[in-house]
Amino acid sequence: MHVVATAGHVDHGKSALLRALTGMEPDRWEEERRRGMTLDLGFVWTRLPGAGDLAFVDVPGHERLVGNMLAGVGPAPAVLFVVAADRGWQPQSEEHLAVLDALGVRHGVLAVSRSDLADPEAARDQALARIAESSLGKVPAVAVSAVTGAGLDALRTALGRLAGELPEPDRDADVRLWVDRAFTVRGRGTVVTGTLGAGTVRVGDRLRLARDGAVLRVRGLESLKEPREEAGAVARVAVNVTGPGAGGLHRGDALLTSDRWLTTDTLDVRLRGDPARELPRELTLHVGSAAVPVTVRPLGEDTARLRAAVPLPLRVGDAALLRDPGRHRVPAGITVLDVRPPRLTRRGAAAARDRELRAAQGAADEAGELRRRGLVRRSELLAMGVPPAADPVAGEWLVDPAHWQELRERLARVVEDHAARNPLEPGMPLEAARQALGLPERALVEALLERSPGLRHSDGRLYGSRARPALPARAEAAVEAVRADLARAPFRAPEAERLRELGLTPKLLAAAEAAGELLRIGEGIVLLPGADTRAAAVLARLAQPFTASQARRALDTTRRVVIPLLEYLDEHGRTVRVDGALRRCRAMGGSGDG
Repeated sequence: MHVVATAGHVDHGKSALLRALTGMEPDRWEEERRRGMTLDLGFVWTRLPGAGDLAFVDVPGHERLVGNMLAGVGPAPAVLFVVAADRGWQPQSEEHLAVLDALGVRHGVLAVSRSDLADPEAARDQALARIAESSLGKVPAVAVSAVTGAGLDALRTALGRLAGELPEPDRDADVRLWVDRAFTVRGRGTVVTGTLGAGTVRVGDRLRLARDGAVLRVRGLESLKEPREEAGAVARVAVNVTGPGAGGLHRGDALLTSDRWLTTDTLDVRLRGDPARELPRELTLHVGSAAVPVTVRPLGEDTARLRAAVPLPLRVGDAALLRDPGRHRVPAGITVLDVRPPRLTRRGAAAARDRELRAAQGAADEAGELRRRGLVRRSELLAMGVPPAADPVAGEWLVDPAHWQELRERLARVVEDHAARNPLEPGMPLEAARQALGLPERALVEALLERSPGLRHSDGRLYGSRARPALPARAEAAVEAVRADLARAPFRAPEAERLRELGLTPKLLAAAEAAGELLRIGEGIVLLPGADTRAAAVLARLAQPFTASQARRALDTTRRVVIPLLEYLDEHGRTVRVDGALRRCRAMGGSGDG
């Protein structure tokens, strides 16, 4: 299916033309048919040879109903622009063209209607000249009469060609269905309609309501009045939904693939039209079928920050427009550049942000987004509309290579600075390093460590690559006494009372470890450096696997020492637990893993 919206001045025969093309009545309300004027959106369709189903969204042409017109034309990829031969180009012709231009619509056909009432040539030439200056560019033109039927076959041919030129939709994309009608059907509940521009909707799907996050289930589905199990873009669809808040759905709501979209009330945009500083502070943002008040903060000549009255499901590259309802004009079209922009708090921040946005393409640009953000979750980047190709450095985190290198350098500096300021506790706690770097998760610090050969991690602390610090003078003799004890019995760690007698506090023990004088294998349990390697060699001579009791006897030590020692060996890959009671040694080969 292909979907085409109409456009054009009031009373130029848009609805009459669709009746003649489709044999269906686009005006749904009795008042519309009585007054001969479209007031709200109408929906009809036909089948064209070689082009398949072609659905039309008929929009009102009156200046007071442009909001309704925008709700219909916003999600549509193509337009049938109608100008009457006996009336020519009119004010609403101009505003509708400005809307299409602001939205960046590039596919269309011009129908010169009521050609039975006047020579269509003048109206056609005038309309083609104006349309050529817009995003539509050069379009085919057909003179037609809904009364006599003249030109209808030629118009069908032109529409068939138009359908063949439309870009192929992505039916695997995330769904964002903008609601243009919502009503209740007895026995079925709430039904919403809209133009499905991308993705596929299936019966049984659970879609999230953008407004409040409520999850609604697709109970039934129709397209062109035919029941469907699924409908793929581009299509006009009627979706029967059920769930909390379904009865409150209305035009401007959006139904989304769950957990794949961000909503935002703050966005940075590029403008097409009036300069940013000439825009009124209060405007209406039209996107999809939604119309939302926004405040405008200029950033540069063609960039601005918009703050919306309600959050909207937007992505980088989305096209929308700003309208001034009071003056009945479209001052600017917009392209969304950022849906998660930084706060502007310092003097000169707006100008700096404008300079940053000049490089933004307004399209999926992973390298650019990573450069601007430094660090971002993969799922968040995807939800912004930027499919990531890079591999995460930790968990879901993607990082700009230059920023990652800077973080590595900063980590080395903060670890060394901590050691210099804390000679008795030179190891920097992992959490302190995370806070110093402003990182959101410890896993990122650990990932940095893997790529920083000059740093080491032990017992939740980070140590630098400088020469090991010297022990304070008061601790040297005490440590030497411990070393003498361990020289006689290398695996009989001194008791806590012995350490207290020697004045070796936890801080001094940490300093002794950092200085390479002692090895801490647990809280208050110290051995000589290299004791772990010697212990692994002794245990390797036992029959494998072995128990903790067998290890205790082989090492001539106590249970107080052997349990944390075995856990230390497990952690460092020298032993492996077989079950709750048994361990075995790893083979000690050239791999260096013990």
